[in-house]
Amino acid sequence: MAGPTRVVIAPSLLSSDFARMGAHLREVEEAGADVHHVDVMDGHFVPNITIGPPVVKAIRKATRIPLDCHLMIDRPLAYAKAFADAGADGITFHVEAKDPPREVARAIRALGRRVGIALNPDTPVERVVPFLGDVDMVLVMSVFPGFGGQKFMAEVLSKTEALRREHGFAGDVEMDGGINAETVGACAAAGANVLVAGTAIYGERDMAAAVAGLRARAEEALARSPAGKA
Repeated sequence: MAGPTRVVIAPSLLSSDFARMGAHLREVEEAGADVHHVDVMDGHFVPNITIGPPVVKAIRKATRIPLDCHLMIDRPLAYAKAFADAGADGITFHVEAKDPPREVARAIRALGRRVGIALNPDTPVERVVPFLGDVDMVLVMSVFPGFGGQKFMAEVLSKTEALRREHGFAGDVEMDGGINAETVGACAAAGANVLVAGTAIYGERDMAAAVAGLRARAEEALARSPAGKA
């Protein structure tokens, strides 16, 4: 993933058909997806359980594009290596997790993986500011993590704007939760260039049209935004 002027479409694996995951992931790749967003939940940090390193390893064998593993878990430091070994190209952890953020970021970097830090909708953006120099990407959650299909929370857009305009973050800014054709433009206009979409892609019969539509709206909005012109 490049800088903020490049739009990255990252379908969320959580919305894929788990009964035919390999085929479904290849379909979304052929539809033009840039990255697979892999939601990892431990039942503690969030009230849901999804997948672990063995599944990521199987997914890696069936896919061609990068895997960005979003660790919604209490102890990312204990599991970063397992996900790296399983084939994750990027590992994103939450600033609200129990491990020291800078220590987690440096451990992921030492594994040779891209580093992302995430914050929940009710977490002030100031919580991640001390670690901006340690990460490649900031993930601004636009829903509370745990379940797909939630409504987009527009109030978090100010965090993305603050990252770009007040704190000068030039890395990737990702938004995840409720992203669809109606909300993607506002996310990009606020400075987000990595857009995670679940049902807005996997729930469509024509996934290529869905990916292309999201990309076009995001590119248009990002080009008009101060972040896109920076």
